[in-house]
Amino acid sequence: MGKPTGFLEYGRETPPRRPVPVRLLDWKEVYEDFPAQSLKNQASRCMDCGIPFCNNGCPLGNIIPDWNDLVYREQWQAAIERLHATNNFPEFTGRLCPAPCEGACVLGINQDPVAIKQIEVSIIDRAWEAGLVAPVMASKSTGKSVAVIGSGPAGLAAAQQLTRAGHSVVVLERADRIGGLLRYGIPEFKMEKHQLERRLEQMRAEGTQFRTDVNVGVDITVDELNANYDAVVIATGATVSRDLPATGRDAVGIYQAMEYLPLANRAQEGDLAVDEVAINAKGKKVVIIGGGDTGADCLGTAHRQGAESIHQFEILARPVDGRPETNPWPTFPLSYKVTSAHEEGGERLYCVNTEEFLKGPDGALTGLRFHEVVQKFEDGWMSFERVEGSDTVLEADLVFLAMGFTGPEQNGLLTELGVSLDARGNVVRDGNWSTNVSKVFVAGDAGRGQSLIVWAIAEGRACAAAVDAFLEGATDLPSPIRPTDRPLV
Repeated sequence: MGKPTGFLEYGRETPPRRPVPVRLLDWKEVYEDFPAQSLKNQASRCMDCGIPFCNNGCPLGNIIPDWNDLVYREQWQAAIERLHATNNFPEFTGRLCPAPCEGACVLGINQDPVAIKQIEVSIIDRAWEAGLVAPVMASKSTGKSVAVIGSGPAGLAAAQQLTRAGHSVVVLERADRIGGLLRYGIPEFKMEKHQLERRLEQMRAEGTQFRTDVNVGVDITVDELNANYDAVVIATGATVSRDLPATGRDAVGIYQAMEYLPLANRAQEGDLAVDEVAINAKGKKVVIIGGGDTGADCLGTAHRQGAESIHQFEILARPVDGRPETNPWPTFPLSYKVTSAHEEGGERLYCVNTEEFLKGPDGALTGLRFHEVVQKFEDGWMSFERVEGSDTVLEADLVFLAMGFTGPEQNGLLTELGVSLDARGNVVRDGNWSTNVSKVFVAGDAGRGQSLIVWAIAEGRACAAAVDAFLEGATDLPSPIRPTDRPLV
């Protein structure tokens, strides 16, 4: 605790966002620089709370009070070492994680919580700038080989940990670039891809091998996997998008979010000109169905493409301002939030359900019909009751479905491997992250279901420890969580 009275002297402060008219002209990250003194003040707000619930609120078990204190004392080398001790990729979580640690902050009981997420990202950004992030080389070679299938945050975390343990690790990715959703799902304005590239360079220097354009189960058979690798980690994510089978779903102009977002990211990668993007919101009336982070990503992307109008639908009721009474500390507060994309414009509609997509004689989308609903709970089950007389027609040229993901793709890899699936379609794993198939493990959303980036990294680290123990009989790798752990929500 750097300053005992810091939480009494300073209020919560985070970096301002660039003005909306300015940031809509480019795809760069939306935040301004944060002054060093402001950061030090925020670090000083960390209290001598006795039991740091923030540690437990973070699936990675980040030792948050320690690096808050080190930032206050300007001990940057020690701060990044403490941060990297629990988190392989703080530049990702510091930008993309919703910060359950802040929801569990003791100061947050009756004040605004410590700006943990901003302190975290400031540590790693400063560390990169100062040359404090270097390859961590294995002290030995085990002679064992591991294939990690999927290069999202879970796969990358597992690969880096296993490489550092001395194993020969190959990451197999079916896309043309490494990164999974970090590469093609997260818009540039939320995380510029140079953040990903320099971490991949570190991993390459450590010895991790990456192979792109490899669809395991097609380009590489299961027999080849078994013959060439001593262990396999499934980290393919939950990539099956939830659909909306309403009347008129076949209209031209209705797309899943993950059909839309990768194209904008490819334009930023230089694969095609911005105006050549096949699904472009420029001058269009856009409706986004789904009120979560993916919907906000579509919203910010459509703003930058120059949409004429944007409506975002959510079937649930509008969250309350502040922490709901039924959602007490230290659980993550399910409160009303305004992301940078929402700040940029668009209209948010709550308690609405799409009934029908309308199309013209040529089959193109012309609009949709929706009605209001009332959310009800009976015997612990949620249902929605139609509000009679609330039918409304809204013109639309484009609809993006951003209603989440239902699980991993089952055809191909999972079928060929023969792994067991649970009732929700996720890969079943035991207490050691093992599937029912010998030497095959699973980490991240493929086994957990759709979740947060911080859970993916934590699962990748824990799965790596289990694989190392399987290969070597014991492990020194940290294992922050168990497969049965669940968030405080």
